Amino acid sequence: MRRMLTVCLGNICRSPYAAAVLTRSGGTRVDVRSAGLSDKWTGAPAHERMRDLAAARGYDLTAHRAAAVDWELLAWADVVLAMDTAVLAQLRTLAATDTTTSGKLTLYLNHSDVPDPYGQHDSAFTACADIIEQGAERHLN
Repeated sequence: MRRMLTVCLGNICRSPYAAAVLTRSGGTRVDVRSAGLSDKWTGAPAHERMRDLAAARGYDLTAHRAAAVDWELLAWADVVLAMDTAVLAQLRTLAATDTTTSGKLTLYLNHSDVPDPYGQHDSAFTACADIIEQGAERHLN
């Protein structure tokens, strides 16, 4: 079983949705968790728009509560999937002295960001979800 950690800024939009998509797509082959760089939203539910969009697509984010990335999660994961280059850069800074962890870090998409829909219109959440779904398969092969 491959252990994956999806990471975004607050763990209320992109990373919980990516975790749900990877979990359903990967089935018993994966164990997926999500976290955020900021502890500002720790304990908060998924963003209402992302939660509603997820439900419309058959994913359940109602039990999600935001968590901040920590060393225990980083050690647990086989791969750490950053939602954008800024998140990846911060994770690399955090793991600079730990070559095991730094070797696990990568972008969710090959060479581009999953745009953060926070604070934007519904169309941004839809576009974000589409991108996450389209990018999931590369992590399951």
